[in-house]
Amino acid sequence: MVTVPAPAPVPAVGRRPGMWSVADDGLASRAARARGTGPYEACLPARLADLRFELPADLAADLADAEAALVAFDLHSTAVLGPQSQAIGPMSSVLLRTESASSSQIEDLTVGARQLALAELAESTSPNAMTVVANVRTMEAALRLADRLDLAAILRMHAELMAAPSAPPGGELRRQLVWVGRSGSSPRGAAHIAPEAEDVPAALEDLIAFIGREDLPILAQAAIAHAQFETIHPFTDGNGRTGRALVHAMIHGKGLVTRTTAPVSAGLLTDHPGYIASLDAFRAGDARPVLEQFARAARYAAVTGRGLVEDLSAQLDLSRERLSGLRRHAFAFRLLPLLVAQPIVHAAFVREALGTSAMSAQRALAQLAEAGVLTERTGRSRGRVWQHDGILAVLDAYAEQVRRSG
Repeated sequence: MVTVPAPAPVPAVGRRPGMWSVADDGLASRAARARGTGPYEACLPARLADLRFELPADLAADLADAEAALVAFDLHSTAVLGPQSQAIGPMSSVLLRTESASSSQIEDLTVGARQLALAELAESTSPNAMTVVANVRTMEAALRLADRLDLAAILRMHAELMAAPSAPPGGELRRQLVWVGRSGSSPRGAAHIAPEAEDVPAALEDLIAFIGREDLPILAQAAIAHAQFETIHPFTDGNGRTGRALVHAMIHGKGLVTRTTAPVSAGLLTDHPGYIASLDAFRAGDARPVLEQFARAARYAAVTGRGLVEDLSAQLDLSRERLSGLRRHAFAFRLLPLLVAQPIVHAAFVREALGTSAMSAQRALAQLAEAGVLTERTGRSRGRVWQHDGILAVLDAYAEQVRRSG
């Protein structure tokens, strides 16, 4: 006999009826206008601020194990590098960038490590790379604002995300109806019709009050807040990436992970259909699937993130061995840890990062190139960039491991 897991009940969304009319603008056929015109129901998010929430025992244990795994990952990353290591900051940055890339890939925005590193130097022409860099800025803003998660903080995160050149304006709540579905002209038949624009401010106010509670398990609270944020869909674009940044703001601000950024979105990415289905289940009144998704994603982040840290640390050790003939105060040694977060560099980056002269920056690059740590790939006499092939290979291998399913 198969035992059905107990649900984790939450109030289901309500419905607000409306009427939609597809304009005769010459773009839609008569049949498409007929199909798209008619009644629809926008959702009304349930109130969570005062929700009395009890987890089934097995699910509570699963979430506790996942939280413990995240804490262990954070401690392990520090232990591998040493608490005073120069690589702690860059390692945290590359984990944040990895998480941003995975979150973007959930939205079908894929970019390799090389193009992402080039985009950080304004050397890439890839639109996807520039979009993912904007998502990195969103994550950075989320962590900066983690101790004061109010409406202004959420708007700031979204403004950073929409700073990409091709993105629409950001940092403002939407003034129109949005939905998740194939049709761009009508909400009828959409997989999810978000609340009417006039209902968004009150729904966000309730969500922010829920986020401020201190009586819930952190990972469970972050998962539910994320599902509610996706239900509200407060922006015309970028809701998923902003909502996943909100998760990290919560687990950092509440002290679950403090030194690094666990690649939770990588875990969600590996079961994309399950992640989407869990949001639907939440709206129907059962939070169990989304809580299970986040517990699984947290464990995945902890295990694979640990491997990523160790692989990157091994690249640093190998590079130090290649520099063994240099004095320990050489500029090359100062630059080396920074290559974890920025595996492609040019002279201007080195000069600014090390706070040194152009001549010293060139010397550091020359020392690393002569030792076989960096390779110059452009072949140009001007505007040259150098890359760490080993670090790029590690990052690309990790991205390949977590490709989007479904």
